Amino acid sequence: MELKNISQFERASRRGRNDSFRLGVGLVFVVCIMLYTGLTQGIQGPHGVMLVAAAIIGGYMAMNIGANDVANNLGPAVGSKAVSMVGALMIAAVFEAAGALIAGGDVVSTIQKGIIRPDAVTDPDRFIWLMTAALLAAAIWLNIATAVGAPVSTTHSIIGAVLGAGLAAGGTDAANWGKLGGIAASWVISPVLGGLIAAGFLYWIKRRITWQPDMLGAARRGVPVLIGVMVFAFSAYLVMKGLSKIWEASALQALGIGLLLGVFGWWLALGWVGRRIDELENSKTDINRLFTLPLVCSAALLSFAHGANDVANAVGPLAAIAEVVRSGAVSGKAPIPFWVMVVGASGIVIGLLLYGPKLIRKVGSEITELDQMRAFCIAMAAALTVIVASQLGLPVSSTHIAVGGVFGVGFLREYLKRQHSGVMEFIRQHHVGADKADVDNFLDRFGAAHLEEKRAMLQALKDKATPALLTKFERKQLNKVYKQQLVKRSELMKIAAAWVITVPAAGVLAAMFYFMIFGMVNA
Repeated sequence: MELKNISQFERASRRGRNDSFRLGVGLVFVVCIMLYTGLTQGIQGPHGVMLVAAAIIGGYMAMNIGANDVANNLGPAVGSKAVSMVGALMIAAVFEAAGALIAGGDVVSTIQKGIIRPDAVTDPDRFIWLMTAALLAAAIWLNIATAVGAPVSTTHSIIGAVLGAGLAAGGTDAANWGKLGGIAASWVISPVLGGLIAAGFLYWIKRRITWQPDMLGAARRGVPVLIGVMVFAFSAYLVMKGLSKIWEASALQALGIGLLLGVFGWWLALGWVGRRIDELENSKTDINRLFTLPLVCSAALLSFAHGANDVANAVGPLAAIAEVVRSGAVSGKAPIPFWVMVVGASGIVIGLLLYGPKLIRKVGSEITELDQMRAFCIAMAAALTVIVASQLGLPVSSTHIAVGGVFGVGFLREYLKRQHSGVMEFIRQHHVGADKADVDNFLDRFGAAHLEEKRAMLQALKDKATPALLTKFERKQLNKVYKQQLVKRSELMKIAAAWVITVPAAGVLAAMFYFMIFGMVNA
């Protein structure tokens, strides 16, 4: 056997061992849930069996949330090399669990987002079957999406699953169809808003800092402002979303708290940036280093808010089943027992540690190249989009926002690269026949000039006789080269397709599982 074949065999064996280890840890977690629920809840008969089954599926769902959804908070930070993969996993594990256990809330709506009318399924047994089917369908869909490398919305997954199982249990009249319009709208609203806000911040940074001859001086003035805006955004975001389960603050209160903390953050950042500036050189690479600490902080805060909000997607149906089993009746709200919250928090952390790196790499480095500035803009977009959308009453998905932000900064870079390429070609065409030294001298002066000076230099060239420039076909071919280099279109199409089919796919799976459970119980 050749050495090359032996090396390939060894790599395959290592992958197999790693997969077996991950599967083994997941199975141990599920078995622990089964034993704990069966031995401590003291519920006998069919309802006891269904509660154990729902607890197992809830743990499985939580692991899939950790494997898929948490990547949106960590991917940009890891892709920009602001933090290592191991460091990011540790940060997220701590803050996801803290968000779930501290601010995950003590009550959850039994019907997610009101998409099924509460009076549509009043029979306790049918309600338990509905929620079990929805939980299993959402978990399996998330598992499939993670396997193919598509970051999808866990909220949309559970909504689609509850809708499908609800239609199977209560018929078409059971659905609150008006709610679905808002959910469908969020498929477009979330990524577009996230992309525009992220691209807007990146363009501002370029114009105000990295395109300036004195980048250090510009950074001394601009970076504290950005940090202050970040503190404002994340403070308001945490009050409105991350802490909403333990303190219901009004939008005005949240924005006021955010504004006060933002001003304080700006004041602290003035001194911190001033000290760091003296150690840096006047280069984009060194300016990037100023965004590392804010980016790590934003990843931690996003993880906390995610744990506080999305743990309900894993344990909400389980808590609803536990309440029905305990009380024997279906209600609109269900308390979340502490053991149920621990199942959700633990599952998210285990799923993140075992399977999260795949989607983290996808979001962080396989769509477009990120540095600390670009990743910072994506994190800012994640918080600000939620705030803006909440004030406008628009439904948004944190997954769609983050991924939309990645595409937003990528497409902005494409546009700027194409513009720069056109300007360089324009300059060269207007120096046809000139000495190379003259051309290089003009390009050097052009690169060091302010934006206003660059416009004046280009206008002076335009006022001269204009030679033939690139043909339309040649310019189109040049644009294609830059598109291929900066944003992967194949990833855009795959992720968009996964987003569009999430609700119907989860719904079909849930309806199938509901009828399977119904058939087994009534056989």
